[in-house]
Amino acid sequence: MPRTLEGHLVDAGGRYAVIGARFNAFVVEKLVEGAIDALRRHGVDTDERVDVVWVPGAWEISLIAQKLAKSGRYAAIIACGAVIRGSTAHFDFVAGEAARGVAAASAETGVPVIFGVITTDTIEQAIERSGTKAGNKGYDAGLAALEMVDLLRRLDADQGA
Repeated sequence: MPRTLEGHLVDAGGRYAVIGARFNAFVVEKLVEGAIDALRRHGVDTDERVDVVWVPGAWEISLIAQKLAKSGRYAAIIACGAVIRGSTAHFDFVAGEAARGVAAASAETGVPVIFGVITTDTIEQAIERSGTKAGNKGYDAGLAALEMVDLLRRLDADQGA
């Protein structure tokens, strides 16, 4: 049977940053609250160990995610935003670049940068994903951050770091 390494939903220590995009704030505020709630429910002292950073929109998340990840201050970063499709191609550019930038920040720094940016066709879908019948994707992103921090800690311990 192969050996399995995985992270657990525990507080493995460190600070967290939550990036919130103000564009579509009526949705994103709920995502940010969800991310913080997930951390709090799993033992993180959110008053002492969580910083919330607001940016104008989803496009700007990438730069700030990279800067925060490079700072060495954070065990994980959670990026929250909402890109809602309109009648132009703008949606495709913003959503795609936000995803690319978050992935690049994580890959370049080794710090988990969690993609909590929802991309929907309608405002109703965005509302559903920010705390109603489809759950809160910000909360899910908070859980992913906890799991990744713990997994990295376990991998470092396994490799004798």
